[in-house]
Amino acid sequence: METYLRRATVWYGGVGLLTGRVLRSLALPPKYFRLVVHEIEVMGVRSLGVALVAAVFTGMVFTIQSAVNMARFGAESYVGPVAALAILRELGPVLTAILVGGKVASGITAELGSMKVTEQIDALRTLGVNYIKRLVVPRVLAALVVFPLLTVLADAVGVLGGMVIMFVERGADMWAYWNTTTYWVVPKDFLTGVGKSVFFGGVVTLIGCYNGLSTEGGTEGLGRATTATVVHVTMGVIVSDFFLTKLFLTLFY
Repeated sequence: METYLRRATVWYGGVGLLTGRVLRSLALPPKYFRLVVHEIEVMGVRSLGVALVAAVFTGMVFTIQSAVNMARFGAESYVGPVAALAILRELGPVLTAILVGGKVASGITAELGSMKVTEQIDALRTLGVNYIKRLVVPRVLAALVVFPLLTVLADAVGVLGGMVIMFVERGADMWAYWNTTTYWVVPKDFLTGVGKSVFFGGVVTLIGCYNGLSTEGGTEGLGRATTATVVHVTMGVIVSDFFLTKLFLTLFY
């Protein structure tokens, strides 16, 4: 137990220190705009299919399940807003962060971990290169852009998927479904989810970068670090989602 607590303290402290170094490096030259654009392509374009497929099927499943259960209470007409609120506030940002984040962060850990075990990080230090600015900052900035955009797209296809499945399976009037949904859903519901996704993007990339930069033990250690990253990202998103939900409910509801 003592060993576990020590390791957890070191890990959380390391992520916190890395966050501080990233924030300090933002103001320092040079500005790696091309690397940011490249990382946006790697994280966003290559993860688009995963995010959209997961969103549309999750939206359909949640909506049809809600319709079946709410019909028992004579409230099926409110399925649209209930499903939309769940997707916009929770399902969209959280599922996108877990699925895309696991893919992105594990890739970051594998890449940076490989550089660490082959002493490329040490070579950058020897050459006087700020490796945090060169390797970590572009990935964090790209994630702060990509994750909200993917969440917006996931929200859209999730809500539309729910509307389509209600029309196909329950014979719902799509125009009435849409009007009811837009009547009850307000901009702050949408912005709450987008705000979460920005935070998730930072958390995911910082975890991936820290685990990669702290990799030890050669290829075996690299495998352990990559596996640990997926677990850390999943738990980090779920736990931080609770506190973000409490924060947004206190501020806006």
